[in-house]
Amino acid sequence: MTKYELIYRYPILYHMSEAGSWESIRKHGLLSTTALLDLFEVSNPKRDPIESHIRHENIDIEHPVHGKAVIRDQLKLCDDPLRGVFLKDCLVSTTVSEWLKFLNGKTFFWVDTKRLTWMLKAPQYQDRGHWVITVDTRDLLDRYGSRVALSGLNSGSILNGKPRGPHTFKTISNYQLTWVAELAVEYSVPDIVELALSVDEWKRDKKLGVIWKR
Repeated sequence: MTKYELIYRYPILYHMSEAGSWESIRKHGLLSTTALLDLFEVSNPKRDPIESHIRHENIDIEHPVHGKAVIRDQLKLCDDPLRGVFLKDCLVSTTVSEWLKFLNGKTFFWVDTKRLTWMLKAPQYQDRGHWVITVDTRDLLDRYGSRVALSGLNSGSILNGKPRGPHTFKTISNYQLTWVAELAVEYSVPDIVELALSVDEWKRDKKLGVIWKR
């Protein structure tokens, strides 16, 4: 796939953030979990359970200078014994802790509203409002194309039980599939406020209102 094919197929990207998080994101940028832990100077023993283990709930962190931030849960990665789906069985050439740390080093975008609303309507999130950041794909790639990786599956969910590992993510030029499930930027997008088109409040598959607009 080329950069221009990606832009043509998916001209707009969507980042699903926690309601109320935009002011912090405007100030610090769109940060991966790893980048946020770095900024807030979180070290072990508190850091490892956040970065290398599945988060079963949102986690609040604080810093004397940066204030408070929320690290989102990873409920879609939890094992599902009733369906016989376990994260460790989905992984190829990596361990659970390695995979979680790998994912936590990236910021993620959905490539269309179909995939966005699929996550918003998931049982774990359907009763919560979220603030969705809309970004122009061309603008993002112009600045961060060398740090972008594409995946053909939702790496943050084991619902389909598909195998996955670091090989799941490919650079744009090495990506061979005809569809994209998610786009990831390594570590952070510090100038997200310059790339964002709008921030909208969503609940399930409904857009409730505009929080911020360029």
